[in-house]
Amino acid sequence: MQAHQADPAKRKRLRWRSRRGLLENDLIMTRFLDRHEESLSDADVSALTQLLDLPDNDLMDLILARTKLAQELDTPDVRHVVALLQAA
Repeated sequence: MQAHQADPAKRKRLRWRSRRGLLENDLIMTRFLDRHEESLSDADVSALTQLLDLPDNDLMDLILARTKLAQELDTPDVRHVVALLQAA
């Protein structure tokens, strides 16, 4: 199985999946991927995928640091990606 970053189709799907219904999230995700897409590790991609499973408002609250990660998401990889998103 090919790593995420080595597979252009997987990268394209991630970018498509990152499109959000909430404009603010969409802008943040686009800016994030423009800056970090090529340097994301497979662990980062996995963490980002977990975050993309969240509803838009919950994701926005995490990015704006209004809420903390739920216990099941509170892992070093997810915390790292949240920090990158917050810096975007």
